[in-house]
Amino acid sequence: MERRPRIYYSDAQKALMWERWRRGESLHKIATLFDRHHSSVRSVLSESGGIQPVPRRRSERVLSLAEREEISRGVAVGKSMRAIASSLGRAPSTISRELHRNDGVNGYRANLADQRAWQRARRPKLCKLGLHRALAMRVAAKLKQQWSPQQVSGWLKRTNPEDTSRQVSHETIYRTLYIQSRGALKQELLAHLRRTRAMRRSRHHTQKTADHGRIKDTISISERPPSVEDRAVPGHWEGDLLFGDRDSQIATLVERRTRYVMLVKVDGKDSETVVNALIKSARRLPRELYRSLTWDRGKEMAAHRRFTLATDIQVYFCDPHHPWQRGTNENTNGLLRQYFPKGVSLANISQAQLDAVARQLNERPRKTLGYETPVERYRRTVASIG
Repeated sequence: MERRPRIYYSDAQKALMWERWRRGESLHKIATLFDRHHSSVRSVLSESGGIQPVPRRRSERVLSLAEREEISRGVAVGKSMRAIASSLGRAPSTISRELHRNDGVNGYRANLADQRAWQRARRPKLCKLGLHRALAMRVAAKLKQQWSPQQVSGWLKRTNPEDTSRQVSHETIYRTLYIQSRGALKQELLAHLRRTRAMRRSRHHTQKTADHGRIKDTISISERPPSVEDRAVPGHWEGDLLFGDRDSQIATLVERRTRYVMLVKVDGKDSETVVNALIKSARRLPRELYRSLTWDRGKEMAAHRRFTLATDIQVYFCDPHHPWQRGTNENTNGLLRQYFPKGVSLANISQAQLDAVARQLNERPRKTLGYETPVERYRRTVASIG
């Protein structure tokens, strides 16, 4: 296979890359513009940590290429430095330094001198955290405690309201982490951010297409009967997956009227595994106590139709990005974090252990129930049905 020649991107092409990156487009999509692999684009963007460098501009005070060409012509015809300086409106010392830096009177070339000046101007400037080492150490210490840059910035402003030298914006913290040439914060601190990426992403970035993650044939929560909303009738449940580490999870179910909790061991987060576990769990209850299930838009419920066919239980789905529409379950998941902290593996927890935790929650008096316990309400409901 013939190897494709290396491509050198022009400034215009790089500008297009940054424009698309700011819009949130993926590396792969940007690379298709140049008929290249995404790694080719990554190599350009990663040089500055995914943060577009400030466009370089020449200062009005420095010598221009036209002035350097005038110096070159003056030297060629034997003009003195003072005469050249006078014709340009510059100080003689400026002309002297320019010639001294660029091979002297005999070796001076305007184009080469201009290129050298442009390269010398590239040296990185110290950022605020580079200038204030004590501040950088305070920022690093808080990042190690899993604080976000925004939390660090806000805390510094609150604790040092009158001293701006002890404050720093969250954007400066991010830039100092991702642009390592600033040299103030170690790259290892990136591991303490909530999203441990090698490059900073645009806030518009998404890898989701218009139909990514969309579950087919869903019935919206807006079609749920009013009796479910006002908790007048028992048997309507809310559910979700509670995650431990990246490879472990449990299903949490809570009955809206009684706040009775069930926990279900789930060996995988794929839809087939989750739905099988939920079907098995549903068969433990009388039909009158399991009429509907409200879930979010997670792909684990893609096989919801099979669940309904197997149990005759209707599944309703929350609107996208509206977790509060199943607020009873969200609140229950918060209580469960006391038993199952984030990041802890749930893989080795047995169903018996889950039942024990659910029992503890169901035996806690709840303010919303007038300090009755969920199990008391649940038993009374079972008795009324029997």
